[in-house]
Amino acid sequence: MVMVSSGVLSDVDFIEELRLRRWARENYVPADEREPGWHPIILEEMRRKDGETSEAVLVG
Repeated sequence: MVMVSSGVLSDVDFIEELRLRRWARENYVPADEREPGWHPIILEEMRRKDGETSEAVLVG
């Protein structure tokens, strides 16, 4: 699991973090299409979804 630095999390309240994570899932793009300037929480959530997709392929 990739952790976001505590400095980034302290700048975002819990509700905003949930919004960013939801946005990341609803607007998911493959890793090579992601903008490096996107918020770290968005990038982390997309990496999580990458892992979930990989796990589903292995199980299926």
